Amino acid sequence: MMNRSILIGRLTKDPELRYTPSGVAVTQFTLAVDRPFTNGQGQREADFINIVTWRKLAETCANYLRKGRLTAVEGRIQVRNYENNEGRRVYVTEIVADNVRFLESANTQRDDQHNQDIGMPVEPSRKPMNQDPFSDDSKPIDISDDDLPF
Repeated sequence: MMNRSILIGRLTKDPELRYTPSGVAVTQFTLAVDRPFTNGQGQREADFINIVTWRKLAETCANYLRKGRLTAVEGRIQVRNYENNEGRRVYVTEIVADNVRFLESANTQRDDQHNQDIGMPVEPSRKPMNQDPFSDDSKPIDISDDDLPF
């Protein structure tokens, strides 16, 4: 028997980190996954899939994932049920993830805004990756003989 699911989508909101009474970290978030076809109006629809992570992976997801980030999730489908306050049986289907991949770098403006909101210093932005690394080659490079490998 096999129960494996691999999803790629975007987070609908920031992950929610909680701890069980015994101190185990658990994070929940929802992944919006596009369907491979369009509806009658030519629009692409999406499924919103609940994801649960545990322990160290839960803390990592809570620290680094944010709303809108493209993310890959690998795990197993789990169906659980409980009785709500009205006495009705409620079924919940979710993915219990054991592997989460961050598929794009964080949006600099979004992260800068988030850091300012929580009072953290903002790092200066890095140079774009497509910038010519030899654009400053008119300046001399100060290297001592001790730094050379030969």
